[in-house]
Amino acid sequence: MAWWIVLGIVVLVGLWLVFTYNGLISARNRTQEAWSEIDVELKRRHDLIPNLVNTVQGYMGHERGTLEAVTNARAAAVAAGATGDPAKIGQAENMLSQSLRSLFAVSENYPDLKAISAFTNLQETLTATEDKIEFSRRFYNGNVRDYNIKLQTLPTSLIAGALGFKAFGFFQADDADRAVPQVNFGNMPQAGGPPASGSMPPAAGSSGPPSMGSSGPPPQG
Repeated sequence: MAWWIVLGIVVLVGLWLVFTYNGLISARNRTQEAWSEIDVELKRRHDLIPNLVNTVQGYMGHERGTLEAVTNARAAAVAAGATGDPAKIGQAENMLSQSLRSLFAVSENYPDLKAISAFTNLQETLTATEDKIEFSRRFYNGNVRDYNIKLQTLPTSLIAGALGFKAFGFFQADDADRAVPQVNFGNMPQAGGPPASGSMPPAAGSSGPPSMGSSGPPPQG
């Protein structure tokens, strides 16, 4: 009878280990898949910015500092994405949002831009991309929360580390920095810095600097 009891306990422990391990694998895969959706949208955003700069620079020749700030912030965001660290990526993306906000605010002083469909199309596409990033961010953080709870609660926490599972980091973004500001062309002031006379912006479809590749899922830990 004692041997049957021991055998039953061993079987129950074995089954618990299998179900626990499979549950952690499933939760980890869902979290990594959720991160890949963020990564796709961030790359899309990075690829749109060179075309945006190329489109407006012919009309905003006096705003070189603003354009350089956007270009530098974009480069920093791409570099942060290569690290796979959600904390670094979130900080760099916030800075990129701030620089885009400044660019769109300054663009209000250039009424001729309202006749450029490439500019309005890019602005609308960036806004839609921001919405997708926000949705993906919430989905990813929800999966991170559920996964991390599994790791931190008993009895799973007793074996998770030994099985090689580590917590994921949240992808944080400041609410004030996520949204690309809307430009109200109907109420644009007529006064302001003049556009560069006789110059036309490069074609919106001109290729900008290529993205530095997918950042991939963030490292665990």
